[in-house]
Amino acid sequence: MFAFRMLDRSGVPAYLQLVDQVRRGLLLGHLQGGDQLPTVRAVAAGLVINPNTVAKAYRELERAGLAVARAGLGTFATDSIEQVPATTYARLSGRLRQWLADAKTSGLAPEQVRAMIDAALDDEQRRDTA
Repeated sequence: MFAFRMLDRSGVPAYLQLVDQVRRGLLLGHLQGGDQLPTVRAVAAGLVINPNTVAKAYRELERAGLAVARAGLGTFATDSIEQVPATTYARLSGRLRQWLADAKTSGLAPEQVRAMIDAALDDEQRRDTA
């Protein structure tokens, strides 16, 4: 079953962290459409957060079409996102991890790395639309 984790120092609200983890799980194939998400109670107890926070995340997942609640059964991931093909993920994630290791060796902070990645993505998007 899918397991959530919480990054206390991220500054991102807890419910958004949960939403992002499901979205990422679906994109990267760690979650498949039809997979059951842990119950609100289990997530809240495991992460020591308020059950209302988990419920808010699950409502947001439903609103985004990433999950669906089935009365009496639980909440299930949908297959509404196109996954990164497994071979592509394996090939590129290895190169990305090496790049991240180089960035760390260069003394870059995570915030600086994210800025570089965001800038590169923005540049690519502009290039694609030009």
